[in-house]
Amino acid sequence: MSDIASGDGENPSSATASPKRRRAGQFSELVAAANQHVDVIGAIRKARASLPGDPSFGDPLSVSGPGGPRAVARAADKLAGDSPSAAKELGLGALQVWQAMLERVGRGKGTTEVTLLFTDLVSFSRWSLSAGDEATLELLRAVASAIEPPIVDRGGQVVKRMGDGVMAVFASPDSAVRAVLTAKRNLAAVDMDGYRPRMRAGLHTGSPREIGGDWLGVDVNIAARVMEAGGNGKTMISETTLAALDERTLTDLGVVAKPYRRGVFAAPLNGVPDGMRLFRLVTDRGDRDRGERGD
Repeated sequence: MSDIASGDGENPSSATASPKRRRAGQFSELVAAANQHVDVIGAIRKARASLPGDPSFGDPLSVSGPGGPRAVARAADKLAGDSPSAAKELGLGALQVWQAMLERVGRGKGTTEVTLLFTDLVSFSRWSLSAGDEATLELLRAVASAIEPPIVDRGGQVVKRMGDGVMAVFASPDSAVRAVLTAKRNLAAVDMDGYRPRMRAGLHTGSPREIGGDWLGVDVNIAARVMEAGGNGKTMISETTLAALDERTLTDLGVVAKPYRRGVFAAPLNGVPDGMRLFRLVTDRGDRDRGERGD
């Protein structure tokens, strides 16, 4: 009793457990140190570069938008915080591979060939300055009601709205052409106090990359430049889109593709590869796109 009371005695079980606890503590410290070690983190990041998928997966650009891997990555980022760690890189590496697998089976859109559509209203900015905010908003709602349903009905996806225009993506170039011509017919019925909006449109087929619900890459830039060639209301397509169309599509729609010739004083189309030919869609009865009131 006196030994115990004085603290000289030792519980046998605690004496046995103490070295185990010490070893566990030392191991935990070792793991924690490795988790924060710059060289370890760098080695894992280097290894991620050889894995399938985007090695930068985990940054804000790549994890925004829909999808299981992105949702998990956003949640993990909130839990792990901004500090780099080996565990965080390992987790992102796993999500990177998961996202790549989804893309391969068609659920993540990776390098799948798609047709991109850009639209823009002719002289909209000048009209909106004099019309005012209320009339401008009312017009934009009417335009959206005219052009967006045909996009969705033809299997397209509106990626984003850019003021008076949209960017959309289609799995099929034929569906894209049908959608844009229907949209222009619908738009012909829109009248806002005497202002009848005209829309220029550009279609280009390529393999952009979907990141965070948006589409990025050279083909996106080309599609936007093809639209700019539409001037005062033309429907333009690139040679890649024309080549990808079913040979019956244009005939069924009553339109033909005529080679685009840049005006003598027109500025060159920056962003379009040298040698890429552009075409404008016109009705086979004249130089007007179906649904347009003239070039």
